[in-house]
Amino acid sequence: MPHFVALFVVLIWGTTFVSSKILLNSGLLPADIFFVRFVIAYCCMLCISHKRLFANSLADELTLMGLGMMGGSIYFLVENMALLHSTSSNVSILVSTTPLVTAMLLAIFYKSERMSARQIFGSVIAFIGVVLVVLNGQFILHLNPLGDALALGASFTWGFYSLFMRRIMGRYSADFITRKVFFYGLVTIMPYFAFVHPLDIDLLTSGNMTVWGILLFLGFVASTGGYLLWNWVMRNLGAMKSTNYIYLQPLISMLAGYVILRERITFMAIAGAVILITGTILAVRKKRSKT
Repeated sequence: MPHFVALFVVLIWGTTFVSSKILLNSGLLPADIFFVRFVIAYCCMLCISHKRLFANSLADELTLMGLGMMGGSIYFLVENMALLHSTSSNVSILVSTTPLVTAMLLAIFYKSERMSARQIFGSVIAFIGVVLVVLNGQFILHLNPLGDALALGASFTWGFYSLFMRRIMGRYSADFITRKVFFYGLVTIMPYFAFVHPLDIDLLTSGNMTVWGILLFLGFVASTGGYLLWNWVMRNLGAMKSTNYIYLQPLISMLAGYVILRERITFMAIAGAVILITGTILAVRKKRSKT
């Protein structure tokens, strides 16, 4: 069951790239999109989880703040800033190193989370598939040091999200953790609005039904449902196996782009998809016990 839920969440998250692209073309900035979707999600989570306000200790509360930053404000800002300074192909490939980065961080801090040789092999194969899917017939990549560094930084932020989640997920319910992630994500984005760029109130109050339809999807489905289910998946599968499913996001984004935006799919992308799925299966499949 957790594997199917993980696939479902990745399916949802894979379509958010196309949704966000439409919103960006409508004039919204990345921080505006993040703020609205997290406000919607936080209000939803307040209805679900409102009895407990704080964690059991200051250390746990700080860990929850770290989750809100690494899986919320910092992740979204760094990833979208990377897109401003580098190509989408570079960013997609570098962000797709997240499972490998997560594996490295977990192996450093938790011996029990170290990957087997088969899982390492599967992860490498899946990453090769990701590269082929993202390139989609285009072999030209340009080095953009600042943008590429930011993209790799986004990969590390989600890796730390998994690391913090590994530390705290056994002590609190998924709904409590998810609510706190949204809360601290909103709190830590405020300095950006105060010192870098103010929230675009005019566009948000324009009454554009397409814009608000997508924002509601991102808030209710991708954020509330997505994060709640993903935190549950991490509790049941473990941080490493869960994160390996992120390899499938570029594939979902490619299919969504083809259906919604009429973007082309080449033979290279199809071959990459087959390799990607094979590698992901190897990376998340349980090792058979000897009898």
